[in-house]
Amino acid sequence: MIIVSDTSPINNLAAINHLHLLNQLYGTVFIPEAVYRELTDPSFPVAGATEVQTFDWIQTRAVSDRTLVEALSNELDIGEAEAIALAVEIQADQVLIDERRGRLVANRLNLRYTGILGILVEAKSQGLIAEVKPLLDTLSNEAGFWVAESLYVRVLRLVNEVNLP
Repeated sequence: MIIVSDTSPINNLAAINHLHLLNQLYGTVFIPEAVYRELTDPSFPVAGATEVQTFDWIQTRAVSDRTLVEALSNELDIGEAEAIALAVEIQADQVLIDERRGRLVANRLNLRYTGILGILVEAKSQGLIAEVKPLLDTLSNEAGFWVAESLYVRVLRLVNEVNLP
């Protein structure tokens, strides 16, 4: 399975110490150079910086189609634009992206996508985590990941965790 990730899934999973889920679910994860730069910018340290530099299952790839990157940059930030362009270029099975605009563009280009919530749901369905709710709460409370209340409830219903304390 060929997977390309934007910055957010890596950063947020690293922030809650669950970046390993990407490796367990997908094996190798490719990131474009712009995502690597966003995660490793020394003037703005973020969770995931060390991991993208040291984990061999996270591989950085250059995007060849700069014309597509430029076109996508009119709508998206450079990390999202390169992630989507790389996914198109290497015919990825899926792109990991959380931002709504990025998902709309990915959909327009017929790319399959999921975000951190879908990753957590899949991890639970494969028995890699016992519960989604504690991780969702940690994402919201500690990592600053915003989830609409309606989506939060929908995800918990999906994984049968609605009545958990």
